[in-house]
Amino acid sequence: MNDSEIKRIGKAVLDAAFHVHSALGPGLLESVYEAALTIELTRRGLNVERHKPIPVEHEGHLLDVAFRADLVLNNPVLVELKSVEAITPLFKKTVTNYLKLIRLRLGFLINFNEAHLKHGISRITNGLEGKEFFGSQSISDIDIKNPSFPSRPSRVT
Repeated sequence: MNDSEIKRIGKAVLDAAFHVHSALGPGLLESVYEAALTIELTRRGLNVERHKPIPVEHEGHLLDVAFRADLVLNNPVLVELKSVEAITPLFKKTVTNYLKLIRLRLGFLINFNEAHLKHGISRITNGLEGKEFFGSQSISDIDIKNPSFPSRPSRVT
């Protein structure tokens, strides 16, 4: 999938998330935001996979673990949702690992429990480093190859 299509999907994610947050406000359960965001993204013509399994392989063996991405859109974009007091580095590392494991290029970590949603959005990229996407200074950008949070070396290639 080309960069312009990924950019289009990314903008649709942000637009839908702002719409849901404006309608519902902060303080609800993550599952409520997930259901509402799924409706909004589907209305925007996106194929939404909820709770997509994330396979983990070790030395040629598929591990029987239960990692699941909240939402995967048209296959190149992952969205992880939270409704928590604060986003921790662990949440960002989880999205980073999911992007690597299922080889997606763009991920969003969205915390709906913010008074202003723009403060609860992190954009995490895999293979899009250096690309200008949304021109928004208020969205936290993290490039997998140069993360701005502590991480351990990954053994997944």
